[in-house]
Amino acid sequence: MHELLQLLLSPAVCGKPPLNTKVGTRIVGGQAAAAGAWPWQVRLDINGALCGGSLINNQWILSAAHCVVVYLGETEINNSPNSVSRTVSRIIVHPNYNSDTHNNDVALLKMASSVTFTDYISPVCLAAQGSDFPGQEVTYLVRYQSPCSAPSTLQEVSVPVVNNTQCNSSYSIITSNMICAGLTEGGKDSCQGDSGGPLVTKNGTTWIQAGVVSFGNKCALPNFPGVYARVSEYQTWISSLQLLISNLFVESLL
Repeated sequence: MHELLQLLLSPAVCGKPPLNTKVGTRIVGGQAAAAGAWPWQVRLDINGALCGGSLINNQWILSAAHCVVVYLGETEINNSPNSVSRTVSRIIVHPNYNSDTHNNDVALLKMASSVTFTDYISPVCLAAQGSDFPGQEVTYLVRYQSPCSAPSTLQEVSVPVVNNTQCNSSYSIITSNMICAGLTEGGKDSCQGDSGGPLVTKNGTTWIQAGVVSFGNKCALPNFPGVYARVSEYQTWISSLQLLISNLFVESLL
């Protein structure tokens, strides 16, 4: 049975774009996203270097530890009337993050002030502990850049989840804290500028964040899927911080 769990009561609903825009099935090999299609998507600007992130409540962002001013509600860089910006007042990197192996590549960022949810800004649901997505074909990525060109418009793409055993045969450093996704033949992948962004999958009418863009071997190469931090493995860590982070949304696949 599908059950929505909320750590603390909140009037907002997670994982449901208010505008209910149609999502394409085709960022390398992606297509431009409609305004409001991914209202939890965040762009991080760290001294001019771009990363991604996801809005998990009205003041906190989930991103990658190797990324660290926040822009929300936009589909085109520096050209979105519905976007707002925030500075970051606090960064919490996972205490066991290892930059050499990419293990535990997650971080939480607190904005200096909260945001108001709109049609273009709303939170994503987080995968509950124990959630798994074996062979899932409807997993979507969203991003801002590709390796050869840099479209200013947010991109979207669909790729299948790759099991960890197969993924580890390519990388040799895959742990249970990671989830892989990509096509065997390559051609579609997350890439530079996507780090920290959300890997999401749809369960009924609700979007759930399964991963955080972490690393890969260049971009979209055959037999080298993208590697993501597995969100469901970090619920204990996130829950331990709930005195700081209230109104989180957790989605359980039961």
